[in-house]
Amino acid sequence: MTSPHPLPLQNKLTLITGASRGIGAGLARELSARGASLLLTYTTPSSAPLIQTLMLSLPTPSRAVRVDLSHPSAPSTILSALDAWLGPTATINILINNAAVEIVKPLGDITLDDYEKVYNLNVRGPLMLTQAVKTRFDPAGGNRVINIGSVGSRCGFKGLGLYCSSKAALEGLTRCWAAEMGGDGTTVNQVNPGPVATEMLENIPREIVEGQKSRTPLEGRVGSVEEVARIVGWLASGESSWVTGQVVSASGGLEMY
Repeated sequence: MTSPHPLPLQNKLTLITGASRGIGAGLARELSARGASLLLTYTTPSSAPLIQTLMLSLPTPSRAVRVDLSHPSAPSTILSALDAWLGPTATINILINNAAVEIVKPLGDITLDDYEKVYNLNVRGPLMLTQAVKTRFDPAGGNRVINIGSVGSRCGFKGLGLYCSSKAALEGLTRCWAAEMGGDGTTVNQVNPGPVATEMLENIPREIVEGQKSRTPLEGRVGSVEEVARIVGWLASGESSWVTGQVVSASGGLEMY
């Protein structure tokens, strides 16, 4: 679904991580419809056809870069791709930290490898990328950082301790970055989706999803990618200029902050 708005993000360059499928792909479609040019990341070779098909459908210029965001070298790889595409003076206006991984295991089964897999991508990845991208933000200010979290950051779900706690950590970073980066009008916010109809939802135990649906005031259903993307699109625009350090529950009222 395209946005009914004019092009509020025209001439804005947006970096979206984890853009080959699910919410990430929906964000790419929504922000492109609003006029933004896009630098998109993906991780696996199997995602290359998906990202190429997505880019062909977008009405604005886009470029994709394959990168493992859990690796410390990822930010430099991304900025090198930006330089190769638009030159070393190109600036980024909007950063959307979307890429994430989940592991469903109870406390007694979690290994150090599990911890590193989740936290290196879900926490260290956004931290290091935001640190690097900050040096390439538009010096005129008014830039946007939007972190994609989860209602799980404030809930307790069996077997999802690593994922939920990583998203809680991202919330803490969101508020601290907002306090640090607001001097030039840059805002930092987080969107916490409830259950959304994506591939990732298929990994969540059915009893958790059905329980969430039964407690959702709006129609007792899961959300759509498009519904989440429209919220992010607003936060990316100038209309949200007086909103920072906030966490938006995009959950149909499942969680009310």
